[in-house]
Amino acid sequence: MTTYTRLIGNTCDWIIIRIVRGLSWAGIHPNMLTFVGLLINIGAAAVLATGNFFAAGWVITGAALFDMVDGRVARETNQVTRFGGFFDSVLDRYSDLALLMGLLIYYANINRPLYIILTAIVMTTSVMISYTRSRAENTIPKCKVGFMERPERIVLLMIGTFCDRMAAILWVIAVIGTITVIHRIVYTYQETKRLEEAQRVLTPLPESPTPSR
Repeated sequence: MTTYTRLIGNTCDWIIIRIVRGLSWAGIHPNMLTFVGLLINIGAAAVLATGNFFAAGWVITGAALFDMVDGRVARETNQVTRFGGFFDSVLDRYSDLALLMGLLIYYANINRPLYIILTAIVMTTSVMISYTRSRAENTIPKCKVGFMERPERIVLLMIGTFCDRMAAILWVIAVIGTITVIHRIVYTYQETKRLEEAQRVLTPLPESPTPSR
């Protein structure tokens, strides 16, 4: 079983490497790849809105491919920049929300208010997972805790589309995503307390004034 898994992983990695080299040779800027990924996700959202989940799954897979290669192309062509990381992060949020917006439209069209609310909760949770990490890392060095990062959410959405189990997947993302947000809040609280205690120990107490005679 391990051999088959390794074979699949090596094959996928071989394909990704060839794609990255081809894109690097073509001189396509990494930020353009990021933007194309967003456009593909918007297309996937339009397909999701029609209820054709299986077709949407393939479109999401295509968008995920661009999401995997843009950073590699940047490193391959020595075009890694601070703005590139920022741009990628911002467009990732738009991509996530676009996909969920497509689901909102679908559930509104078939008059499923419970799943409209559930999708809205998933939208909020997806944003808060990213926000809590970003905000925490202004205070502590790292806050990469919790399970429901963006790659996990995208994989789950792909499973939901290909297996036609989107409602169940939304429940999973909503619950585990909320747990991830709470985990990050608790972790940040613990880390800030630890840093404050360490700072208090390192800061010398002010000397007592010498009494006058």
